[in-house]
Amino acid sequence: MKGTRPGPQRGRPREFDVERALQAALKVFWRKGYEGASLLDLTKAMGINRPSLYAAFGNKEALFRKALDRYIQGPGCYLLEALNEPTARAVAEKFLQGSVVLLSDPKNPRGCLAVQGALACGETGNAIRKELSARREAGVLALRDRFDRAKAQGDLPADADPADLARFLATIAHGMSVEAAGGASRQELTRVAARAMKAWP
Repeated sequence: MKGTRPGPQRGRPREFDVERALQAALKVFWRKGYEGASLLDLTKAMGINRPSLYAAFGNKEALFRKALDRYIQGPGCYLLEALNEPTARAVAEKFLQGSVVLLSDPKNPRGCLAVQGALACGETGNAIRKELSARREAGVLALRDRFDRAKAQGDLPADADPADLARFLATIAHGMSVEAAGGASRQELTRVAARAMKAWP
């Protein structure tokens, strides 16, 4: 009938796979960092235009946060898996091995998104820099809590400091990320992880 509006307005239905688009955005941010990834880079990789990006994900900062969540729950999930290991040593080994595998997987961009995502950010990326710092610190705290439990159970020496051990592992992993971004091989990173474990109490 004349004057009626059949169905939803033009442009409203999403004609793209949101999960696939988010995965594409993750790879762009992982490869280029927050500020290095332009909206043109993102929309081209995601196969959508800017209005669709804003409608589905919000602004660039909101998109990065969603991509970071996906990274931590996906490629970066080795930390959560490591925390479930039965001994403190096994936790440390699983954490470092998981980091090596992530950083040296040829299917992934080099380095770690949580470490390098905002290294070159200026003032406009300050909120993202703080977000990444908070996410990394949350990982350190999770390791510390796990080692606190291990010490209480007698699985660590009485003079072991869970906070120091957690910071030690995180520092090794973050350093390996920088090395991987510079081209270090899986074999080289594996040797670094093995050397770090020689210092384990």
